[in-house]
Parts: sequence; structure tokens; C-alpha cells
Amino acid sequence: MMSTKTFVSAALIGLSICGCQPKEKQEQPNILFILVDDMQGDAIAALGNKDVSTPHIDRLITEGVNFNHTYTNGALCGALSMPSRAMLMTGRGVFEIQSDGQKIPEQQTTFPENLRAHGYRTFATGKWHSDFASFNRSFAEGENIFFGGMHPYEQNGHCSPRLNHYDATGQYGKEATFTGDKFSSEMFADAAVDFLKSTPQDKTPFLAFVSFTSPHDPRNQLPDYGKKYTPKNITVPGNFLPQHPFDNGELDIRDELLLPPPRTTQQIQNELASYYGMVSEVDTQIGRVLEALDATGKRDNTIIVFASDNGLAMGQNGLLGKQSLYEHSIAVPMAIIDPHTNEKGRNSEALCYLYDIYPTLCELTGIEIPASVTGRSLKPILEGKTDKHREDLFLSYSNQQRALVKDGYKYIIYNVEGKITEQLFNLQNDPGETTNLCEQEPERAATYHTLLGQRMKESNDFCQLEDPLWWSDGHKITWEELIKLYIFE
Repeated sequence: MMSTKTFVSAALIGLSICGCQPKEKQEQPNILFILVDDMQGDAIAALGNKDVSTPHIDRLITEGVNFNHTYTNGALCGALSMPSRAMLMTGRGVFEIQSDGQKIPEQQTTFPENLRAHGYRTFATGKWHSDFASFNRSFAEGENIFFGGMHPYEQNGHCSPRLNHYDATGQYGKEATFTGDKFSSEMFADAAVDFLKSTPQDKTPFLAFVSFTSPHDPRNQLPDYGKKYTPKNITVPGNFLPQHPFDNGELDIRDELLLPPPRTTQQIQNELASYYGMVSEVDTQIGRVLEALDATGKRDNTIIVFASDNGLAMGQNGLLGKQSLYEHSIAVPMAIIDPHTNEKGRNSEALCYLYDIYPTLCELTGIEIPASVTGRSLKPILEGKTDKHREDLFLSYSNQQRALVKDGYKYIIYNVEGKITEQLFNLQNDPGETTNLCEQEPERAATYHTLLGQRMKESNDFCQLEDPLWWSDGHKITWEELIKLYIFE
């Protein structure tokens, strides 16, 4: 049975489903999780961008612990948000999720599902890039839900978002579907604000998952609110190139063809003006959600997580989209506010994956980490006990790009139908990844190459680094092929 607005407590429902009881009787913290779409780590004023205005995101950065080296593990397909969000939800790596995140099987407990089983009200609004069934296992309440990857241009984009009311049956048929009458971010913020207004008299701990679709394109129409930007006043990235210097295997994908190369600085300024306009509009709506949280009187007992699912090039390194392993696309902004620590405004240099959030939230709420989770908790870092987390990070894209991050360096290797290209960057001295050090530091490149091969095997990567073609006959893996690679049910 479907209702247009479902804000009833799900604590008893969750407990009856699994037969579990909260491990501790004391008041557990609430969780507000704010996720944005395609936001660069350097598109935030508090992180050094002097062109953009993001006062509300800045507040989250300065009040919490900011993780400067957070990465999504990668993707098999060009829609990075689908695997990224599935990894985030399941606490598992890219080769440990099913069909690149298209479906989350029952064997992989999501973090909202785990919280729900332990007595939390679980609410969601905004984007869900997996199946209906996993959404309804995760959330007992929701409104203005968007199932899919992006708002299509031909359907008026963010201005007329195709949304869903919460459907308890999990069918999400015609009765649940409607077209929003406001900009997408405002619709999602409205739903979040309404939910938060229902919490003051309820002692049940809650999870509010607010998943925006901005600043993902379409960016051709901006709402009336939010700061607007003049292209000529926008700084062109220092690592701008008119086009990528070699074939990385993904130069003809949709994201790159939105503005085909070679590109000019003026074109990139125009693109960034629209992009920053989207960043500012979603920042405005984030501010509304934070204000609503403050009004509940529960801010002092609410963990706040802010992150993006992936980044975006926007002219950097000769690219426009996100289908690469450069910092602008594979690294993401992430900040966590734990109200029970004094670690505010601190920058952590620890290497971590976005999916490490799952076990972190379990430990912060005193809830057992499910056996299906392979991520590592960041709680010791939040408590200021250490700034070490992972020795290195393994990154992947499709069957044509692999990378390793370690000790301030990144090694990237490409295999495009048998043609090998290698890059080595000193991320501390060259964060824009403009100077390839493979010839200057061949021993380091060779060491990283060997370690990368080990990590690929440990991660059950379908590609083999020692194989000249890595996989099959070296052709770019198709959608039909990749969704069959990793099945867990």
C-alpha cells in the first residue's frame, strides 16, 4: 500500500523483522547523511576555492573532521555514481558489489538496513541508483525519491524531476510516480525538512539520508535561488588542457561529448560558471536541512556526514567527465561531524575509501558491523587517536585503467586494446597531475606496478596485470558483459 507521505516510526517494524534489540539502552546518536552528486573536492570554498560560495558546506567542513584523501574505489561502467553509492551502502569494494551496483542483493546488508534492524527510523529522499527492493529494505520512510542516474535533458532536467512517493509494497508503479513542481534540490530538501519536523517528540534515533542529484548535469537551467557566476571571473584550472594527451579508452563517452574537444579556456569558464551555480544552489538547500536539524533541538546528538559520490574533471587534464582515475574524478570530498568528540575543523591526511563510512557509523552508534562489510572504521581518526588508516589505495575503471595511491604518489596504468601507457605523479608537489615522473623515477614506478598487481589479485579483479590484454581479447567491456561478472546471490 502506498502513501504520499510516510513519516511513521519504523523502530518496531525493524525490530520485528530481524528479532534484534539495540545493544545499548542509552540514547543513541541520530545520523544526518548528506550526499551530493558529481561534486569536485576542490569546488568548495572552505577547501580553497576562491571562486565559489558554499557557506553551508563550509560549516560542515569546519565543524567536523575533513578527510582530504577519500576515494571511491572505481567503477566498471561510465555511470560512476551507481557503483559508488552501492559501495557506500554495503561497505564493500567495487569487485565485491553485484553488477556494478545495479542491484544490492539481500546477502549484503546496507548500513540503513542495519540501523533499521537496531531500532532506528530510517528515512530517505533523493537519488537511489540501485534496485527498488534494496531501497525498501533500507528505508521504512521516504518522500520525493528519485530512482536513476540523472534527470534527462529531454524531460526538463532538474526543473521537472520524475520522482516517487514512498511505496511500502516496493513496486513503485504509476501510483507512486509524479513530476516535481520545483527544482530537484528544493524537492529533496522539502522532504528532509518535513521529516526532521516529525522527530522532536520521538525519542527513537533516526537516520535521514538526503541524496541530492546536484551538481550533476543538466546544468543548462539554474533555479532562482543560489549565487550566479560570471564566466569571465572564473579561474581556469591550472591543469587545464584542450584535450587529453592520449587515448584513455573513454574519450567518446557521453560526458566528454557534452562539449567535444579540443576545448578553449572560455568554454571551460562557461561550463564552470554553470557548475558553480549548481554547487551554490545545492549548498542553499543543504543550509535549509541544517537549519531544520537545529530546530529539532537534536543537533548535539546527531552525527552528520557530508560527501559526494564521485568528482568531475571540468576541463582538468583535458577531460570534462569523471571516467578517469585522476584526483578530480576519483577523489571525493568527505567530512564527518561527531558531536561527542572535540575534533572540529581538523584535516585528516589518512587514505580512505568512501565505503569506510559504513563501519565507522556502526562503531559510532555502538552497533555490530555485519560480516558482509569489508570497509575499515575511521573512528580512531575521528577520536584523534591516529591519522593512519590504509597503507595504499587501489583504484580501477572499466577494464582499461588501474591505479595505486601510496606515500603521496599515484601510479596509473592504461591498457587500451593492448596499448600500455603509464603515469606516475607526486601528489604533494603536483596535485593537478601534470608531470609524469615515470622516466625520472623508474624504480618507484616499477615497485608500484608490482604492488598494484598484488592488490588486483587480492581484490578479485577480473583483469590480470601480467596479461598483455588484461582481460579477454582486450576490447572495452560492454554493459552486458560487466553486469554478469560479479553475482552474489
